Amino acid sequence: MIRAFVALQPPEAVVGALVAAQAGLPEGRPVARENLHLTVAFLGEHAGPVIEDVHYALSAIRLPRFDLSLRGLDLPGGDRAKVLAAGVDPEPKLRLLRDKVLQAARGAGIDFPRERYLPHVTLARFNAGLRGEAAERMRAFVLDGAGFRTEPFEVAGFALWRSHLGRSGPIYEALAEYPLAGGRAEGEGP
Repeated sequence: MIRAFVALQPPEAVVGALVAAQAGLPEGRPVARENLHLTVAFLGEHAGPVIEDVHYALSAIRLPRFDLSLRGLDLPGGDRAKVLAAGVDPEPKLRLLRDKVLQAARGAGIDFPRERYLPHVTLARFNAGLRGEAAERMRAFVLDGAGFRTEPFEVAGFALWRSHLGRSGPIYEALAEYPLAGGRAEGEGP
């Protein structure tokens, strides 16, 4: 079985900004630099042939490149938060990419639960959630990081990833990369 997801890999300058945002983290386990990514869709665990079918379906996606920027820190779930996340500026083209990825994966036989998509980059994890003073320290950390923002960066492609779970945390392996079309979509300007 292969535990897989589709994600965007931020450019090195953005990864550097994300690592800097982790500095002084009062609680939790920071996500390793090489694991920082923006999940487009979590596929779950499937047999190799299913993931291969997903690969071929993802290869058929044709969309133009687009720009994204990250901003602010958040504890999704409030007091029940299990992660610290960097938010993503709203971008309809990211939603379109997600819709196309879900459509491709469904066509390969993967079912998805109905859930709200909140694009983010996970910066830290809290195994047991946050309570008491730990929650207070993290809320203060999030308030201090409210001004976090990256310059817009071009999303030139996405990738299919495999997650190997282990005691010291996950190890991610890129299985395939899918470029987005160069240039801008028709009627978008320069």
